Amino acid sequence: MTDNNGVMKHVLPTAAWAMLQAQPDAVLIDVRMEIESLYVGRPPGAINVPWYEYPDLTPHPEQFVKLVEAEVAEKAVPVLLICRSGKRTLDAGLALEAAGYTDVYNVLHGFEGELNDQFHRSMVNGWRFDGLPWEQL
Repeated sequence: MTDNNGVMKHVLPTAAWAMLQAQPDAVLIDVRMEIESLYVGRPPGAINVPWYEYPDLTPHPEQFVKLVEAEVAEKAVPVLLICRSGKRTLDAGLALEAAGYTDVYNVLHGFEGELNDQFHRSMVNGWRFDGLPWEQL
């Protein structure tokens, strides 16, 4: 799973959780807005570094990278990225790779997963759907 070739890898939430348990140096970055992370819930131990924030909702890749660098100085450690559904993490991961991070993972389906036919999340896939640990404010 870890090949350190600088190309973002994609892991299911269950594999991400197993990796975090097996590799103590691995870091989980929650790229959702702080309000999402606090009120919707987040995996235990996740570090919240928003890809964008309210009210402008505009990504600032350089600022994001600087905030991650402040949390994760060693660019060769596994950095797992999670968001709501696994989309924001793609751009965030590319920004980290461009900044020299070599072991970046996108957690597929994110924390809440994809929408079902009734437009509800956590019903099809994702971290919560998989029954993984999470905490809420």
